[in-house]
Amino acid sequence: MSNKKPSISNIRNIGIMAHIDAGKTTVTERILYYTGKSHKIGEVHDGQAVMDWMEDEQNRGITITSAVTTCQWKSARVQIIDTPGHVDFTIEVERALRVLDGAVGVFCAVAGVEPQSETVWRQADKYAVPRIAFINKMDRVGADFYNAVDMIHNRLNANPLPIQIPVGSEDSFTGVVDLINMKQITWDDETLGAEFTVSDIDQSDEALVEKVDEYRITLLETISEFDDNIMEQYLAEEEILASDIIKAIRLATIDRKIVPVLCGTALRNKGIQPLLDAINDYLPSPADVPPVKGVHPHTHATVEYPPQKTAPLSALIFKVSMIEGRKLCFVRIYSGKMVAGEDIFNPWLKKKEKPSRIFQMHANKMERIEEASAGDIVGVMGLKESSTGETLCSSANPVLLERIEFYKPVISIAIEPKSHADQEKLEDVLKKFTMEDPTLAVKTDEDTGQTILSGMGELHLEIIISRMIREFNTNVNVGKPQVVYREVMESSSDGHAIFERDIAGKTHFAELEITLNPLERGAGVKFTNNLSKETIQGYAETGRSAAESRRNAALGAAETLLPAEFIAAIEKGAKEALESGFIKGYPVVDTEIVVKRCSLKEGQSYPLAFSVCASMACKDAMERGKMALLQPIMEVEVLVPENYMGDAISDLNTRGGKIESITPRSNIQVIKATVPLSKMFGYSTALRSATQGRGNFSMKFSRFGRA
Repeated sequence: MSNKKPSISNIRNIGIMAHIDAGKTTVTERILYYTGKSHKIGEVHDGQAVMDWMEDEQNRGITITSAVTTCQWKSARVQIIDTPGHVDFTIEVERALRVLDGAVGVFCAVAGVEPQSETVWRQADKYAVPRIAFINKMDRVGADFYNAVDMIHNRLNANPLPIQIPVGSEDSFTGVVDLINMKQITWDDETLGAEFTVSDIDQSDEALVEKVDEYRITLLETISEFDDNIMEQYLAEEEILASDIIKAIRLATIDRKIVPVLCGTALRNKGIQPLLDAINDYLPSPADVPPVKGVHPHTHATVEYPPQKTAPLSALIFKVSMIEGRKLCFVRIYSGKMVAGEDIFNPWLKKKEKPSRIFQMHANKMERIEEASAGDIVGVMGLKESSTGETLCSSANPVLLERIEFYKPVISIAIEPKSHADQEKLEDVLKKFTMEDPTLAVKTDEDTGQTILSGMGELHLEIIISRMIREFNTNVNVGKPQVVYREVMESSSDGHAIFERDIAGKTHFAELEITLNPLERGAGVKFTNNLSKETIQGYAETGRSAAESRRNAALGAAETLLPAEFIAAIEKGAKEALESGFIKGYPVVDTEIVVKRCSLKEGQSYPLAFSVCASMACKDAMERGKMALLQPIMEVEVLVPENYMGDAISDLNTRGGKIESITPRSNIQVIKATVPLSKMFGYSTALRSATQGRGNFSMKFSRFGRA
């Protein structure tokens, strides 16, 4: 690949996303082979895939961590992030989509739109990412291109537009018909799909000709809705140039009005070159998407920099990896340039950083470059304190970009070191893992002294333990997985506390009355200051200047009656108290903290006293009030052959599951249910044994519900 950087309009930053086992990594491996980046095809099932470079990925045949690579196709430089498909690693998809300009959704031609496909599609909607769809596995028994297209429309609420249709399916799948150029493409098995034949459409196949005519009309009618020139030519029955059709599809795709659909079978080396053409033709360059917006850290004004090398630097760290003990930050540069050895600024930390080395990434291989600029996705070493979700910019033109949202862990295990040597390493190893993975949480149980590791699922934690042993030679004993519950107030409750104690030779005094009110699910924890002149005893004796007291008295507003640091201390103490509930010590959520009354004493009231007093008052309110336990409820989709459906439903019922729907799909039944996470441990083994290994399921977090 040429080291000369292409113009920004020729850069494509794309993600490959899908449900587990739809063939994302296989598609990426073929892209690397046909673009000349790899000299042999890496197969997932052999553990030889370039993008699945971690040992756990190779052993399990799944993608665990998103990998970045760069390749060249015709005039375009394509920077690809291959993302995981397993629900436990959804954060990898989330942070990839946050920094990408376009995406390829890969769907299995047999299963169509699967649960995790819906999840990643919604994530792409959230970040307004234009997409194209690739219906993979057209050679599999039960492959149905047209059913998959219907599912994209019905399940994802998208507007799929086939720009190809398959020639045959299952064993008879030989190629595709290009509906734009009206040509038939057939791949050569002898050359591993590197060579293909473009010919006229086989007129002897009447069924194919009929489908081609039907979908060509659909194509033209759809794009004529978005392009007046094509509408005029279509109504006048004039010939429409392929270049005009491509231009219209590109604009409609970037506006997210349509999703171009292609098909093939990556494993059998068919359909990848037209997919690369579609990435080039239809997905946006960094110059085609709106400039990134941020806020000025001091003025809070909206800041917008164009995607140009000459603009001020704005970049986002979307991932941190520890490679051979060294910290590597994955960075998307939106504007300006970053030069190795030159200072940059992190406005979140208010600190300067110095990127010592910048790399163009190819999975776990790195090619050193001296500088990177707008549109690039690179690896950076030397950023000592910066972490995932933080902005990098110039100190002369500071900007804060929107941070990445992270998911809260839903499952925990207790771990303890096996030996004294492991004890010394454990804290450092866990620090590295939490730096890499924001969905991982570590805390110490105060009662037992155990280290509690929390994550997104059983597989997630299993991988972390495996890496701990293999990569860091740290052995641990692992306790049974524990579900992370939440606690809520069921009704309003009042709490009262007086704090009076000598600390470091000074008397600290505070008295507070606090009410805890329940809020609706998902509302979080809110703090309300309802203090007034009448409800604060001793408010005029807080040691403020006479001028400040007069000003406060004139204003009479609640927030002016106490110094800001007192209010901040009350909020801090109250919120810290809610981190450990009354029933089982789990975090209290969806609660409003209302401060109703307080007392102060001149020369004895300090922020520390109010922080401790607020915590005591909240605990008093929880003890007096009625509280309930919430547990994670999972959305489960089970795919079973019809003759095993009764056993599968019966098993879900015994686990406290609620069946939402049962729908037939080809020769299998799809059962959708909601089940408490606490009842789903070991379900994969139970399902395999009940269906003789033919059942399959996927699970994702739905909500917290009453335990």
